[in-house]
Amino acid sequence: MSGYDFDWSVVIKYFPVLLRGLKMTLFISFLATLLGISIGLLAGLGRVSKFKILNIISSLYVQIIRGIPLLVFLLYIYFGFGSFIDVSALVAAIIGLGVFSGAYVAEIVRGGIESIQKGQWEAAQSIGLNYSQQMRLIILPQALRAILPALAGQFIILIKDSSLVSVISIVELTLISKNVVVRTFQAFEIWTLTAAFYLFLTYSLSRFVKVLEDRYKSFSM
Repeated sequence: MSGYDFDWSVVIKYFPVLLRGLKMTLFISFLATLLGISIGLLAGLGRVSKFKILNIISSLYVQIIRGIPLLVFLLYIYFGFGSFIDVSALVAAIIGLGVFSGAYVAEIVRGGIESIQKGQWEAAQSIGLNYSQQMRLIILPQALRAILPALAGQFIILIKDSSLVSVISIVELTLISKNVVVRTFQAFEIWTLTAAFYLFLTYSLSRFVKVLEDRYKSFSM
């Protein structure tokens, strides 16, 4: 890196500032993940529902959202819907990330449910369980074990994609990093620390999911 003067002291100096950005990123990602799981689960169930209207609505949601870039979708939520409803940037960021992620979670859930062997459904029916009980007690627990790695991958993507909310002026990790770089001109050092923070978040999520996978080992497919 010819002509670049390294100064790692800026990492120490601006660590508290970037840490505040990390906390905001974590806050947004956590709430968006909860929203994405909720929406994705409902939409995934809708995708395999025997009720045609639910199937159509869920399919439209998945196809439309997956066909729109996240950056554009965030701008739609904040500037588009914000023209009719008073939506703060923070709320728009959480809703945008959650709804966007939910479409991908829905397909993961659908795939997990459809991967369950037909014999499991027949066994559940034979003991007198209705559809809701079959899904809640027999199918979903097994499907969850199968889809945990895919869900982990999706939410790792969500954490990294949360950097895009800086375009609607959310003061999170990426935006703060950009501002610090402009102030110090030490891009390499600041972005290295920023990358380390994102790595910390994604690795922590991966370990948490590994714990959940171990917890559900008792369920057989």
